[in-house]
Amino acid sequence: MRPTILRENSTIRPHGSEIYYEVVGEGPPLVFAHGLGGNYLSWWQQIPFFSEWFTCITFSHRGFWPSIGAPALYGSAAFADDLSALLDHLHIQKTLLVAQSMGGWTCLEFALRSPDRVKGLVMSSSSGALDFQSLGDAEGKMLEEWRRRSADAKKSLDGESILAATGKRMALEQPALYYMYHRLNSLTPLSYRENIRKRIHAERILPLEKILDLTVPVLFVTGEEDIVFPAVAASALASQMLNATYKQISHAGHSVYFERASEYNAVVSSFIERL
Repeated sequence: MRPTILRENSTIRPHGSEIYYEVVGEGPPLVFAHGLGGNYLSWWQQIPFFSEWFTCITFSHRGFWPSIGAPALYGSAAFADDLSALLDHLHIQKTLLVAQSMGGWTCLEFALRSPDRVKGLVMSSSSGALDFQSLGDAEGKMLEEWRRRSADAKKSLDGESILAATGKRMALEQPALYYMYHRLNSLTPLSYRENIRKRIHAERILPLEKILDLTVPVLFVTGEEDIVFPAVAASALASQMLNATYKQISHAGHSVYFERASEYNAVVSSFIERL
C-alpha cells in the first residue's frame, strides 16, 4: 500500500458559503459525503484504502467544520448545489458517490438532478429525502416495531451519555474509535447540527415514484444494530428500485463505515468493481 499523500486542499465559495475539500490519490473520481456527526475527516479509514485506485475527494458540507455556511441557506438542495459546484471546480464530469446518513440527502438529490454525472451511488445508513412511510403494510409493521425499539435504546443511551450515532457497542468495544467520532462530532456547533437535523427530516417527503426508475446503480448499506435509520427501509427500497442492491453489516450501528471500516470498505469495493 502506498503512503496516503494529500494532492490538493482548498476551498470553493458557492452562493456565499465556503466549502473546504481535499483530494487524495489518482484514478477515477470517488466523492465522499459525510453525515450529521462528521466532516471531511470522518472518512479517515476509507481514504487510505480507496486512494490506491481512485482520486478520493472529501469535503465538509456548508456550516460543518471547517466549511462556512451562508446564513439561513442549507438543506439538501443547497448541499447538492455545493456538490455540483465542487465537481465543476475539479472538472469532474462523472463520479462515484459514497454518502453517509445526512450525506444521502445531498447525493440522492444530486443523482436525481444529474443522473448522467453519477456512475454509482452508495447510500450508507440513509435513504435521503425518500418518504419510506409509504412502503407496504409488512414493512410498515416492521418500521413501527423498529421505532419502539429505537426509542427505548436512545433513551437508555441518553442516560449513559452515549451517542446514538455510534451506539453502545462502539463505545464499549472500541473506545478509541468512539473518542475519535465524539471529537469529530463536536467540531461543528450542536445548535447548527440540530437545525440541519430538523430541516432534512422535514424534507423526507420525496415520493418513492421519483426514484423507482433511477438508472444509476445504488448500493444501500446498513448496520445490523442501527437505531437511527431503519434497515427495513433500505432493504425494501433496494428491492423496488430498478438498479439497487442491499447489504447489512453485522455488529455495527448507524456509523458502520466508522465502526466496521474493513467490512464496509470491502462491501463498497465489491459494488464498485461490479460497475
